[in-house]
Amino acid sequence: MKMSDIIEDFIKDMLSSGDGNIEIRRNELAEHFRCVPSQINYVISTRFTTENGYIVESRRGGGGFISIKRVGPINDNSIMHLINCIGDEIDFQSAQACIKNLWEYDIISQREANIMITAISDKILVCDRPLRDKIRAVMLKSMLLYLI
Repeated sequence: MKMSDIIEDFIKDMLSSGDGNIEIRRNELAEHFRCVPSQINYVISTRFTTENGYIVESRRGGGGFISIKRVGPINDNSIMHLINCIGDEIDFQSAQACIKNLWEYDIISQREANIMITAISDKILVCDRPLRDKIRAVMLKSMLLYLI
């Protein structure tokens, strides 16, 4: 298992054992895992994203706390927030994470998730990257609006 996976699992266990909201110190976590603090930053910035259902806030001073909160059940407001976070373009990995999160919260079925992922995949959107990510964002936003 990679160090990043171990750190991710540790943080998720902390979130599960509490109320879905934790505050951690980056340096203390790095010491615990005997890694550099940038490894902690990498895990948090890539695995605890809005697309994956988390809100992360970083505070400087006092040891540099990082607050991670698991977003509650998805509702119309959180879907609108997700739509706004997508912006004008989105890559396949981020879009796939959004859809997976919807499935995990039982907003959509696994079949619907698979259809959505297939529709926005690079195999279907056969054009150059900047345009492909823009088309994907429009398609995903349209699918999300349908859920409201």
